[in-house]
Amino acid sequence: MIETVIALFMSMAGELKEFKHQNTIHECLMKKRVAERNSGSNIRYSCGEVKAKIEVNNDGSKSIKKIIKK
Repeated sequence: MIETVIALFMSMAGELKEFKHQNTIHECLMKKRVAERNSGSNIRYSCGEVKAKIEVNNDGSKSIKKIIKK
């Protein structure tokens, strides 16, 4: 299914490496702050709203399979 969701992005050297679905912008910003404190200086984290192909996992959580529009 395609939805507009909040995602936490991890970029290295300007290239998007990873993204993860977040339930709220508040949750995303909290996880971003924790990740920035525990990572190297060449890794950049950001939160944003994206249109993405979503998969619902067995436990009811959602995973982003593909970003359609950032």
